[in-house]
Amino acid sequence: MAGEMKPGGVPLADTGPILLTGASGYVGGRLLSALERDGYRVRCLARRPEMLRTRANAATEVVAGDVLDRKSLEAALEGIETAYYLVHSMGATGSFEDADRQAAFNFADAAKAAGVQRIVYLGGLGDDGDALSPHLRSRQEVGRVLRGSGVPVLEFRASIVIGSGSLSFEMIRSLVERLPIMITPRWVNVPAQPIAIDDVLAYMVAALRLPPVESRVYEIGGADRVTYADIMRVYAKHRGTRVRMIPVPVLTPYLSSLWLGLVTPLYARIGRKLIESIVHPTVVCDDAALKAFDIRPVGVEEAVRRALASEERQFAATRWSDALSSGGALPSWGGVQFGSRLVDSRVISVAVPPAVAFRPILRIGGDSGWYAWNSLWRLRGFLDLLAGGVGSRRGRRSPASLGVGDTVDFWRVEALESNRRLRLVAEMRLPGRAWLEFEVTGDDRSSTITQSAIFDPVGLAGRAYWYTLYPVHHLVFGGMLRGIAAAAEEETGTSATPAR
Repeated sequence: MAGEMKPGGVPLADTGPILLTGASGYVGGRLLSALERDGYRVRCLARRPEMLRTRANAATEVVAGDVLDRKSLEAALEGIETAYYLVHSMGATGSFEDADRQAAFNFADAAKAAGVQRIVYLGGLGDDGDALSPHLRSRQEVGRVLRGSGVPVLEFRASIVIGSGSLSFEMIRSLVERLPIMITPRWVNVPAQPIAIDDVLAYMVAALRLPPVESRVYEIGGADRVTYADIMRVYAKHRGTRVRMIPVPVLTPYLSSLWLGLVTPLYARIGRKLIESIVHPTVVCDDAALKAFDIRPVGVEEAVRRALASEERQFAATRWSDALSSGGALPSWGGVQFGSRLVDSRVISVAVPPAVAFRPILRIGGDSGWYAWNSLWRLRGFLDLLAGGVGSRRGRRSPASLGVGDTVDFWRVEALESNRRLRLVAEMRLPGRAWLEFEVTGDDRSSTITQSAIFDPVGLAGRAYWYTLYPVHHLVFGGMLRGIAAAAEEETGTSATPAR
């Protein structure tokens, strides 16, 4: 479990301003939140600061700069005591090794000139004596370049980082969810020491409490030494599915990367570099981090559990209308994917206030029906009953009001905000979990109704279910939203703007 530094470290009040690079990335974004939460003064360096300002607190300074542009770093590093270096060029189209090397030289030189007292860097585990992959070799070279400036560098070297959204975790998710049977190459049995993102962040923050007197390299890893195959089995267990593997000795990293590109959403060039790194053992050989820090990283079971629980919290707090619009994603055939969940969201506008627009939503199901294609809803309930589910026979407690916990046919009310939001969770038999959510926003003259069908598929069967039935869902959910809008119109005699 993450904890505090041992006695003798630098107290929080004595730390000066912090520069954070890579705040738009996976680790950097989460580190920004952790530093802000702990009250540190943070300045972020970003090539496109306008994109980062919406994610940072008002007290956090965001400045324009590029590690490949030495001149742009001078203002960003002015007055900085500690700088986090969390950038890499793995997604570059050219030589990422050359780009990473030049970026590190620029940053190290600028940090030295600015009087920075310490650089904290996150690199990758791997034995220096091995013929490392270009990615791992570059990660370790960056650490050497930074140390060569004379500025004390605290370098953490980590194995697989487990957290919702991390590259390795998303690869594991895709393989388990999309492949009922895997043809597995030798690299799935290479030992690793995965670490939870929470523990990585604990180390990164605790580094601020160490006196910046000399450069150190700390190897960090979780409590378990496992393989990628082990991690996939743990993930499958927590998702309630199974993973079957057929090992073969002939898949090279290059062939594996091509195969990976077919079944996962990873960019092809990043996927190949990741696979090239996986073939090397990444385990902790030096326990200095455990001696220097009061941090005891969790094992792989707890790391996966935390990652999935974090997704649950983020999912519960998500307003899909904001997520879709801010991400630039519009409803499309098959929906939009958020983590493991598939979302079919559609919107309609009605010239009535939110309280009026919400009334038909409160009456949904039971004797009122579902505003369109009621025969298909009854058929779905009958099929669920035949399969041993609850069917639609439960109806509703009241025809005009709902409360959290109430049943609505084969749904149950999970969340309810008066005149604003209703979320139903499905209790029918499904190869996954499903929700139906309505949100109403607006003013005294008009409202916008957002309807979202959300599905968390388990394994390939869950995905096959969603995409096979999507034409029917498209028809039914589209008709339902139009029916809700029409019911709201009838109360005032107005007309709705067609859904999109």
